[in-house]
Amino acid sequence: MSLDPDIVAILAIVATSLVVVLLVLVIVQMVQLRTLRSTYRAAIGEDAPDDLVTAVAKQADGLAQLRVDLGVVHNNTETLRDLHRGSVSRVGLVRYDAFPDMGGMLSFSAALLDERGDGLVISAINGRQETRAYGKPMAAGTSEHSLSDEERAAVEAAMNGRPREALVTPGAKRRRRA
Repeated sequence: MSLDPDIVAILAIVATSLVVVLLVLVIVQMVQLRTLRSTYRAAIGEDAPDDLVTAVAKQADGLAQLRVDLGVVHNNTETLRDLHRGSVSRVGLVRYDAFPDMGGMLSFSAALLDERGDGLVISAINGRQETRAYGKPMAAGTSEHSLSDEERAAVEAAMNGRPREALVTPGAKRRRRA
């Protein structure tokens, strides 16, 4: 059986064309594989194992350790929060002239409270001859001792988180600084 040379030439051209097409497909597949490997290395890490199951298992171990670490951080945060609840975190200061003939707003009431309103109020009344200081305990924003208007204002400023206030008692003249 002999083949016609024209048919052999056509078959050779078709075979060569198929080889070229297959070669292009192999090159495209190699580029895609290289891109896939690079993406895999970026997602899993440079020192990642070659198989995906081992890489996923390693990531799962890492996540389990992160959960343990997060639990430790949560416990430490709660401990710090408990410590913070009892620390002075709210301060209110009211300066005033305690006596009409005294200027400079040298008397003051200061409330030093924690977030529950527990703490104390300190007042210093400045006169011409002497200064008297008073301290009153506070529980939940109230005191078993009677509070002056200025002390109540200091407690209110501390509990509301307002900035310092200055009050002048009625009838007193407030001096301005030059």
